[in-house]
Amino acid sequence: MAAAHFLALLIPGVDFFLIARSAVSSGWRAASGACLGIALANGIFIAAAFSGLSLVSHPTLLGIIQTAGGLFLTYIGIAFLRSSIRISVVSGPAPPGSTWGRSLGLGFASGLLNPKNALFYVALAAGLSNAAAGELLLYGAWMFAVVLVWDLFVAVALGTDRALAALSRFLPWVTKAAGGFLVLLGTGMIITLIVDLLR
Repeated sequence: MAAAHFLALLIPGVDFFLIARSAVSSGWRAASGACLGIALANGIFIAAAFSGLSLVSHPTLLGIIQTAGGLFLTYIGIAFLRSSIRISVVSGPAPPGSTWGRSLGLGFASGLLNPKNALFYVALAAGLSNAAAGELLLYGAWMFAVVLVWDLFVAVALGTDRALAALSRFLPWVTKAAGGFLVLLGTGMIITLIVDLLR
């Protein structure tokens, strides 16, 4: 689950382009505010998804959620396998009022209003339904930390056109690898559920 989460982070989305645009136009220090805001929003989804596991302890409801989670991860994986990533971040002067605090707010809103984040964490949480509370806490802390560290890395790395060009060559391969992994994870969840039902 931790590997699936990290691989999914490597694929550009709304949050990625917000960080990239902020880093290119205002520098990595201003973009770090967006990074923290996105991580905090992800932290809310992580806490909600993991704490909600106790509310879905009924076998039938849990089975439905696990099936939906497996189908969602499989769908996202297929989308990654079929996607063609193109990075285009237009450079320009820093927008008015592009402060660290404003970037923090934009990052938080971007992460919180992205429904894919909620669905992704619910899907991962369904796969951890048998984990102990301590394990869930470690998973949650790991996911929050990885989101923050990766986004900060992106903010620092995307300060030059050379970095953007190098990333555009690297991302298609990462996208395919992440897609394959998520398809395996999603189908594995469904197969495991079917095997459990047939026992």
